[in-house]
Amino acid sequence: MKIAVRMDDITCDMDWKSFYSMKAILDEAEIRPLIGVVPDNQDPLLQCEQGREDFWDYIIELQNQGWSVAMHGYRHLYETKHGGMFPLNHFSEFAGLSYEEQSEKIRQGKEIFLSHGIHTDIFMAPGHSYDKNTLKALKEHGFHYITDGFGYRPYRYLGMTFLPIAFHSIRSIQKKNKEMTTLVYHLNHTKQVQFEQIRNLLQNQAYQFVSYSDILKLEPKERKLPGYLLERIKAEMKHDLMKLKNFIRRR
Repeated sequence: MKIAVRMDDITCDMDWKSFYSMKAILDEAEIRPLIGVVPDNQDPLLQCEQGREDFWDYIIELQNQGWSVAMHGYRHLYETKHGGMFPLNHFSEFAGLSYEEQSEKIRQGKEIFLSHGIHTDIFMAPGHSYDKNTLKALKEHGFHYITDGFGYRPYRYLGMTFLPIAFHSIRSIQKKNKEMTTLVYHLNHTKQVQFEQIRNLLQNQAYQFVSYSDILKLEPKERKLPGYLLERIKAEMKHDLMKLKNFIRRR
């Protein structure tokens, strides 16, 4: 099975030390990930240090080196308590808003990308939350892929191609005779022990890690309504499990 890496919350003012640590590990393994870049970050939780002035030039440099780039929402501000079609979380920058509101966010985000020379047709929803209006607006503005959903191969649904993420990182990559999955990492304030775990995974010859561009070459399969309903149930189940886990930690 092909295993790709996705890195969320890429901003000019992120935790750059963590980013460089992850980049060194990926470079050592010759793996080029997918990075979700926030066009106009306004989320204070992602503002870790002073912004890098050459940020956009650096993103172009990474893209030229084979890194894949996704537009990670618009400002990364959660405005609703909707989980949308993929309810891993019950909050969203997009799900629950009108089509017009969502279309304007996507238009402005893409305009910022283009003004800095960044071209992509991959979308990464903050909080993994989107709805049918999101998909409609994405198609209108030239996006063809959304990096979310559960499954072991790319699939087509409602006119978009979905690139699934892992339901459970370790268990997912241990599946035999499956086509692909993606491991998701949020790097801000990642601890050193976690980077060692990532390095060990990449060095384990039992797993076939690939660059994200290899995932984009896989032929998607059409997904029917029953497949979508099963995915939604799994997302709700994971949401409830994480909620329970957090409750136990606080006790």
